[in-house]
Amino acid sequence: MNDPQVVAELLATEERRQRALVDVDLEALDELFDDTLVHIHAPGLTHDKAQLLEHTATRRAYLAISRGELLVRLVGDVAVITGEITNRLRTADGGERVLTGVATQVLRRAESGAWRFISFQMTPYGEQAWPALPSEGNTP
Repeated sequence: MNDPQVVAELLATEERRQRALVDVDLEALDELFDDTLVHIHAPGLTHDKAQLLEHTATRRAYLAISRGELLVRLVGDVAVITGEITNRLRTADGGERVLTGVATQVLRRAESGAWRFISFQMTPYGEQAWPALPSEGNTP
């Protein structure tokens, strides 16, 4: 059974990630993201930590992020969080769009005791159209 205190720490870390993306708080994101981060966006664009920080700073896409019920699984110093996510996003033409799906996040406990994101992948529900993103910076 999961330790409720550890689950609370993980959920607080996820809330901090959400706030930092909306606020474009690159310092907080740098602390939250492990140097080995692999972030797979809904349309399949893949970023490492440096690319994601640059993308976040340049696009400033997140207007709001909300999560549904989250399942937290702990395996030693690794946590896997899965559950619904809804992103309200700024589009390139200045409009807005909402993208909803399921996200899987993997975190590891750092030597400092803090949790760091090492993997993120969102899978949108159904046939949610997404404008093509440039493949530039897309890592295998």
